[in-house]
Amino acid sequence: MKSFKWIYEHVQTHLSGQDIEALLPNPLTVAQLSEVPDDRLFSDMTRRVFRAGLKHSLVDSKWPEFEKAFFGFDPVKISLMSDEQLENLMQNDKLIRHWGKIKAARVNAFMVSSIAEKEGSFARFIANWPSDDIISLWAFLKKEGAQLGGNSGASFLRMVGKDTFLLSDDVVAALKAQGIVDKKPTAKRDLLIVQDAFNQWQQESGRPLCQISRLLSYTVGW
Repeated sequence: MKSFKWIYEHVQTHLSGQDIEALLPNPLTVAQLSEVPDDRLFSDMTRRVFRAGLKHSLVDSKWPEFEKAFFGFDPVKISLMSDEQLENLMQNDKLIRHWGKIKAARVNAFMVSSIAEKEGSFARFIANWPSDDIISLWAFLKKEGAQLGGNSGASFLRMVGKDTFLLSDDVVAALKAQGIVDKKPTAKRDLLIVQDAFNQWQQESGRPLCQISRLLSYTVGW
């Protein structure tokens, strides 16, 4: 496993002339993320679900209509939608009519509203989750929600400003090149190995996981 210093110097050489810092994402602070309204987090969660397998621009162009059809993404209202109401959305040609993803919205709304009832807000729950065990938050979203497995849970967290690394193709290639994994990590054992590697790089650098993840991806692709 290479040091963070090696990673950054490799990127500097690879991206000579680029303003590397300008290319890196910045997460929200715990305080900032805690203040985001739950309906906005739930809107982004649902948007991430619908983006899977589709052009992001296509989904984003239809999102104002989704906001109307899904009651402004009020999680309590959506969690109470009947099967008939969900089926009616399949007749709305202004939406992306994917039955599995439409049903997932109700499941995820129930998750968000249930956590908010226990924790004060879903945003606070997400914000306070320790980043040095971010893979457990991925697992939680996959288990308790719907269509949030694979890269979707992590991508949703990145969208809303929660610090997380992503297992993009380039990041996985870099992890393999460094001998940390020999294939895309999906089993808990392999994910723990990857989490440990990111935690070490974070301790070395003092940088958020999202920046380390982006830098790591630049070691193999641009």
